[in-house]
Amino acid sequence: MEINKKTQKIIFPSLPGYNPPAAKNFHISQQFEKIHDGVYYLVDRLSVEDRKRYSPLYPFHDEKNMPPWLAYDSQRLMFTAYFKDDNPNRRAPTYQIHVVKISFFLEDGTIKIVEPNMRNSGLQQGVLVRRQRIPLPGSSKYRFFDIIDLNIGKQVEIYGRIYNIVDCDQFTRQFLNRMGIAVSDPLEIPLNPFVNTRIIPMSSKKLQQKPDTLGKFLKYDRKVLKFIGYWDDTANEYGVIHSLELYYYLADDTIEIKEILPPNSSRDLNATFLKRMKIPKFYTGIDPIGVHDPFTVLNVLGDSTGQSYYIADPLNTGKPSCEYYKDSDLVIGVRMNVFGREVVITDLDSATKEYYRTKYGIEEFTPLERPDIKPDYYHPNADKHKPPPYNGFGSYDDSFGNCFRIVPKPPKIDYVRSFQYDKKPENNNILRFTAKMISDVSSNADRQFIINIHLMDNTISIFELAMKNTGFQSCRFQKRMPIMLPDQEIYSSDKPRFYDPCFFYIGAVVNIGKFQFLITSADDYTIRYMEENCDKFCIANPLLIIDKIREAIKPSYKEFIQNYEPVIESGEIPVLSCDKLREALYKYLEKNICEHEIITIARHYKIRQKPERNLREDIRRLIHNEIKRFLWNDLDRLEEDINHWDPSGSGLLPRNQVYTILRGCRLPVDPKVINAMLNCITKNEEGKIDCKDLLEYLNVKVNPVTPIHPMSLKETLWWTSEEKDYCPGLNWSKFLNDLNISEDNPISAMTGSQ
Repeated sequence: MEINKKTQKIIFPSLPGYNPPAAKNFHISQQFEKIHDGVYYLVDRLSVEDRKRYSPLYPFHDEKNMPPWLAYDSQRLMFTAYFKDDNPNRRAPTYQIHVVKISFFLEDGTIKIVEPNMRNSGLQQGVLVRRQRIPLPGSSKYRFFDIIDLNIGKQVEIYGRIYNIVDCDQFTRQFLNRMGIAVSDPLEIPLNPFVNTRIIPMSSKKLQQKPDTLGKFLKYDRKVLKFIGYWDDTANEYGVIHSLELYYYLADDTIEIKEILPPNSSRDLNATFLKRMKIPKFYTGIDPIGVHDPFTVLNVLGDSTGQSYYIADPLNTGKPSCEYYKDSDLVIGVRMNVFGREVVITDLDSATKEYYRTKYGIEEFTPLERPDIKPDYYHPNADKHKPPPYNGFGSYDDSFGNCFRIVPKPPKIDYVRSFQYDKKPENNNILRFTAKMISDVSSNADRQFIINIHLMDNTISIFELAMKNTGFQSCRFQKRMPIMLPDQEIYSSDKPRFYDPCFFYIGAVVNIGKFQFLITSADDYTIRYMEENCDKFCIANPLLIIDKIREAIKPSYKEFIQNYEPVIESGEIPVLSCDKLREALYKYLEKNICEHEIITIARHYKIRQKPERNLREDIRRLIHNEIKRFLWNDLDRLEEDINHWDPSGSGLLPRNQVYTILRGCRLPVDPKVINAMLNCITKNEEGKIDCKDLLEYLNVKVNPVTPIHPMSLKETLWWTSEEKDYCPGLNWSKFLNDLNISEDNPISAMTGSQ
């Protein structure tokens, strides 16, 4: 680096990075270029061919090239436009008209949109689109709005909003005309309905005049109309129907309402329901203080209170318009809105009737009946107070009884039902079902349960029968207690609903303690009990089931007969197996029939009885097995007790006494088995037990029986091991006769031919 001595300037070496730029002006050159016929636009570079468009005022090399930002500085095209702002969620009107100014700057082709500010418009106005080059809508790129795109009558879409151009200023009109673009006449801007709704009509000024009520007062003084009505308040908690008397004062159109209180109603002695006043027809809320004052101060002038000036409001601008009840509005059956309470007029006195007959010509005065029969101070649910919500502690009945007594009492027991379903030697009144658990866990799918429904109090207990090598223990799964139905609000004031015997049948799915059980079978006593009480168990009523089958099979009766032909056995009686019956019913009824209904039909039309087993011998084998297992040898003591209770030596004792003696001698047998044994012992005509036959029955040394495998009566009940062969065959002819679908019975014809 050196210094020039003449110019005193620094000379940089000729190395890369040390050479300063030679140019001194770094601005970007902008020229006006023709892009359409008669339309010019700003560009960075100007082609040589476009120089021919300039007029030959100067020579080619001497013509003046002024940049557009200098030639068109501060020049713009001004257009007036409007757009519609739709809002369907707004009340009428649903749209507004916005007037905007669109400015097109000639120096760089930018556009700016401004909405002029308007006082008290309630809108956010000002610059809507700041100055920028705006692209044309559509798929085309790098194309922007030009002066040919803006003209009166055109609709331009700028960023999703459509602007309707209606007018332009004088400079814009002259500029476009010189460019060869025709400009039409100005258009009208539609009226803005939103602005019209905000216009408050001005009333003419009038002097305040005090109404003259003296003449009306002198004419109707001491004249009162009397009406009788009521106010129904039963919709509210502990509400009653109030008997009312309405007094209408003709002197000043005021109304007074008094309540008729019956004797011993335990209510306040003040009978005034509403003090004397005017009642508005349309009540919206309590008016502020001073609204109904006849003299209203408009404003106050002055700094000090001693020299201030008060100006009255002669136009009553602040006084709200309100319509009050008149004598013409009060007729029988009208429902008055007394400050939000609905008062119904039912009758009027004789003087009031004469007034309406003379003034309005009304002749019909039929009174209305009150909706209540009991006194108005009596509530229909007064003796059934709503208890507090159940908190989950104890039973619901116990908690309910503690809510109405200081000293708690236990819940009452239905002794009539208890005596009806109490345990009896021949009937235990317990419905037993076998069930399996429905679960996504594979180990729970094979678990077997016994569900006991006690008819005495509809309580339910569940016992699990665990198989060997399953990992589960045979034990009590659910203690005896009432079970609530699922999908109920537990912590509420309403009494919950519980399971009853009608919910349990073969094929049913019950939800007990958030466990789902599928009932697979039932014992003989349960099925027989449900059939004997078919009025309570519709699934055990063969008449209802036959009607259901008839409606399902009737459209395809011939197909049903052809596909399910019975097997003719000896005796020329057509018999249909239970498997085919089940297949046919599931085919034609699908999900409209359950397994228990099929069993009921099969038992009702069974062709032969189930082969009887020697129940006396089976029970004896079971009892002898238990006696040997527990080493019971008190047979002599049993005989002594029988002789003590039978001093005459007849050898006959009532069943209850025999049962007590056996339990007292600690016979190691389940009570259910003892009852079954007493059913098999010989009895006389009076039903007394033969004690000699009983002693021989329990003697393990005389006439021994074949031993059986040891078993636990508490874990494996003997009735579960019994084979459930409900019906080996179905009487086909009787079944078709009860269906009574067709007169031509093919089975009867087939039987007659054979």
